[in-house]
This record gives sequence, structure tokens and C-alpha cells, in this order.
Amino acid sequence: MIEAVVPAQAAAEAAPSPGPAEIDRFARDIEKLAANVSRVVVASDATVRLALVGLFSEGHVLLEDLPGVGKTLIAKTIAQSVDCDFKRVQFTPDLLPTDITGTSVFDMQAARFEFVPGPIFSNVVLADEINRTGPRTQSALLEAMAECQVSVDGAVKLLPRPFMVIATQNLSESHGTFPLPDSQKDRFLVSMGIGLPTPEQEAEILVRSQHGMPSAVPVLSAERVVEMQSQVRRVDVALPVRQYIVNVVNATRNAPGVEYGVSPRGAAALQRAAQCRAAFEGRSFVVPEDVRALAQNVMAHRISVGPDGDVPPDQIVQDALERVKVPA
Repeated sequence: MIEAVVPAQAAAEAAPSPGPAEIDRFARDIEKLAANVSRVVVASDATVRLALVGLFSEGHVLLEDLPGVGKTLIAKTIAQSVDCDFKRVQFTPDLLPTDITGTSVFDMQAARFEFVPGPIFSNVVLADEINRTGPRTQSALLEAMAECQVSVDGAVKLLPRPFMVIATQNLSESHGTFPLPDSQKDRFLVSMGIGLPTPEQEAEILVRSQHGMPSAVPVLSAERVVEMQSQVRRVDVALPVRQYIVNVVNATRNAPGVEYGVSPRGAAALQRAAQCRAAFEGRSFVVPEDVRALAQNVMAHRISVGPDGDVPPDQIVQDALERVKVPA
């Protein structure tokens, strides 16, 4: 068993956990939101909820799958369901960083430069086929994703809240693509796929698309989403569960063939995602099952396997979960 030490933390000034009324309302709102998304997107409930974990954990989602399975649709539907601004950026080889962040334009009448915000200044940003553009343009998202701000012309400009990037990349081809740098992948809280539909689901897609794809109606306000995000941060994580997260993360770093495992940012992301799942389930505290349920989607894309490694990242995460003792 892998062991690590978590230092004791002062409990003073800690925000109280959400009360029963708060957490019950939270769970009801999530049910309403997930149902609203599912009225448009034909996908499993687990897939929809995993995407929502990214939103309410104040994180970002990387969708990796085949073309045409609904990656763009799920991003757009989530934005419509929470009454937020939505922008789509189609990543191409000639895309420039300023096409994302914005640029200063000279105003002839005022005789000064005026900043014109780019699509990053939206609540939900879809970075479609993010691996179709070069690392320089991909990196334009780094500051925004990590700190919810953009530095332009020597000034720091805050992004709206809530803020979420949903990036997609197709797995069917690699010609003309630029693999995401590890530092970029580490900014995504969750990596997930949607998968091909079952025959029953595909028949339902045909029914819904016969007269044009439906649109979602808002069921939550942006202000309510921000309030729910703050409640997620207040979900209690007991010391044994926090220790469990540290032990699992360390197990990925010590696995044979791993060049480097999950980063400290990844450990914090796993804890926040577990807090979010607990709130989804109507609890104000995290249990080990919350950690185990999200470990693959939060950790696998953060693991780099060395040239001599022959075990895929998802198996490394699974081995870590099996090796580390689960707290009672």
C-alpha cells in the first residue's frame, strides 16, 4: 500500500458545510438541469452528469471522441440550459491567439485604441477541435483556464462567471493535428468521451432530428450556477478521505513505466470533483466512492507514460485504486 502524509490543517475560518435545505435544493436543481440537457442530447445520464461536474467544480472539460457523436451539441445545450453566454471557436491551423483573447483596434474618432473582447469573454466557450491549431494558439487558453482572467496589452481583464471551457478533439485521425501539451491537458478537470449510441439511442436521435434538432430552454440562471459552485467548495472532506486522495495520486507517480504521474493540481481537481459528486448525490460530505467514481476521468489524461512503459494511463489509475486501501 502506498502511504503519504497529509499535514494537519487549521479549521479556523473554515466555511460551514451546506445545510440540509441547501444541499436538497442543490440536488433538485441538478436533477432538473440534467433532465433538461437530456431532452436535447441523447446520451447516458452518467455522461451528462460528468459534463456538469466540470461546470459546478469550476473546471473545464476535454471531450475526446469520434466525429458526430454529439460533442458540440452537449456543450451548446449546457450553455443554453443555464442561460449563459456561449461562444464557439473553430480551431484551425491559421487561428491566432488574438482571435481567442481579443485585440485592440484604433478608434479614429476618439484617437485611441479600444479593446475588442474575443470569444473567451463568455460563460461557456467551446474550443472545437482544439488540436487542429498550433501550441502557440492553444496556449492562449492557459491563463484563462487557470486563473479566469486574460492579460492583454499589459492589463489584466477578468472573465465572466461562471466560466467554463469545453474542448473537443477527434480521435479518428492525426493528420494535420497538434497534440495538446501536457501543461494544457492538466488544466482540464475532466476528460471524457461520449461513445457511440446504442441502437435504441440512435433511433431516438433520428426521431429528434427529423424536423431539426431541438434547443434547450434555460432552467437555471448564471447567478444560481455561481451560488451552487460556492456550495460545492463548502462540501466537507474529512482527513481520511483527503489522505486517500493523496495516496491514490502518489500511487500513479510510483507506478512502473510512468514518466510522471498526477500533479498536485490534479489532486486538487480530484478533491473538487468529489465534492461536486457528493453534492449531486445530496450529501454535504465526501465519501471514498466519490473519489473512486471520478478518478479515471480526472486523472488518466494527466499521466505521462515513459518510452519503456507499456501500461495505458487508464490501467495505471485502476491499478492505483486497487493498491491503495480504502478508508472505512
